Amino acid sequence: MRYRYLICDVFTDRAFGGNPLAVLPDARGLSEERMQQVAREFNFSESTFVLPAESGHTRRVRIFTPTMEVPFAGHPNVGTAFALAGAGELGPLDPPMSVTFEEKAGLVEVTIERGEDGVVRCEVAAPERLSLGSEADPETAAAAVSLSAADVVTRIHPPRVASVGLPFLFLELADRGALERARVNLSGVEALTALGIPPDVFVYVHSRDEFDVRARMFAPLDGVPEDPATGSANCALAAMLAHEDSRADGTFRWRIAQGVEMGRPSVLEARAEKRGGVVVSATIRGASVLIAEGWIEVP
Repeated sequence: MRYRYLICDVFTDRAFGGNPLAVLPDARGLSEERMQQVAREFNFSESTFVLPAESGHTRRVRIFTPTMEVPFAGHPNVGTAFALAGAGELGPLDPPMSVTFEEKAGLVEVTIERGEDGVVRCEVAAPERLSLGSEADPETAAAAVSLSAADVVTRIHPPRVASVGLPFLFLELADRGALERARVNLSGVEALTALGIPPDVFVYVHSRDEFDVRARMFAPLDGVPEDPATGSANCALAAMLAHEDSRADGTFRWRIAQGVEMGRPSVLEARAEKRGGVVVSATIRGASVLIAEGWIEVP
């Protein structure tokens, strides 16, 4: 059968930046095995498969990396909402609209709006509240990205796992030089998994230039050596940093650059809400551009 696909670059307002995503806007009839094969064929960090809703919401969305299905991810939700809206699947964009995707992690709410500059931006609300997991010692964590313990900063938090729907190991680094030197070390990543720590490693610095944070994310065991833009990780980072902030209440915002070192610069806008000392929500926002569309033959 022939299935229509849309390819968009996510977390960018210009072609060939951001994180590419393949969207099949009508994946009815595809088995889970075929979805995985199609995702492997596109070989992007993720591909999405859109199906009719099962619980009365906007659509059901399944997300696959080249090697596995994941319950939630940021850039696939931003890109899928953008692609469906651009294809006229969701009705007129003015005024801004909200849609709800049914996913394995739960219900994912996405707001879609066209700015005065004509750029369409989507904001995704995390399906889960912040959860904090295992800690890793700086030496073991740093080794996974070919760095030393001296490159890791622990003033705000130790290397630790955090999630708002998908877990990552977060490491704050000392400076941008360390961020640029980071490289996957498979034996180091495997050492993390042996300790029961998720092998998806997110490293970042507080840059305080035109961005608040600069980041990179490595997930080699998921078939993603490096990800140009990781919405779910940046969303979790915002929630974790808000959690660690001494203020009991407030709205916390970060403008984040990712993908620069691999030639696919991305811009992500993260936000977290804190009430009574508890992080109650986290969102990630960004633009997308359509790159290609066509048909794929699936036996």
